[in-house]
Amino acid sequence: MPLPYSDIVMEHFRNPRNVGRLDDANAKAVEGSPACGDMVAVYLKVNPSDLRIEDISFESYGCASNIATASIITEMARGKTLEEAKNLTWKQISDALGGLPSIKVHCSVLAIDSLRAAIENYEERHGLVKERTATTVELVTKRLKRVMNPMVGLDLVRTKLVREIEIKDGRVRVAVGLPPDHQFAANIKEEIMEKIAPLWDVKEVAVEFDELALSPLPMAL
Repeated sequence: MPLPYSDIVMEHFRNPRNVGRLDDANAKAVEGSPACGDMVAVYLKVNPSDLRIEDISFESYGCASNIATASIITEMARGKTLEEAKNLTWKQISDALGGLPSIKVHCSVLAIDSLRAAIENYEERHGLVKERTATTVELVTKRLKRVMNPMVGLDLVRTKLVREIEIKDGRVRVAVGLPPDHQFAANIKEEIMEKIAPLWDVKEVAVEFDELALSPLPMAL
């Protein structure tokens, strides 16, 4: 039986707004996983003088509600300051779409998480983080859980590709259990750099590939 989507949901699904990469974006974030059924990337262009979102776009992998929630959040966030955009809620997204089936509410949460992660990315890159705590192995591990292993669609930590994390004097070294010439090595390195480099006290990020290097991190991290 088809899910009871509203006309607004179907309109945004069939004609999504602001789709695709934003070439002049100065912040971005990716949340979710294709293996879990939904993934959203959000790109922002923020005016540094008033911290207002001048432009925003998205890329989505998922169902109709995933596409619709990502589409409408770009319309709702455009023109807002970062603080105003942070205050958007999943309930506001759902209401703006005329409601979502209960089984699809998580899509509105994912859209909000993606927007907030992109805002966080901008704030970290531009020294706007108010609460500064030292970067730890736990924090780096948490961020690496948002880097996908393209081979299986799950994150690097869950698939045990992260072999070691070392932090010393502002330098973060991440050892990845893949050969350096692996087809996805360059993409994984880029994603790791994007997640770790913006942290306020990180001066350098080194990503090392060695298929047989070290023991994997415990799954509990």
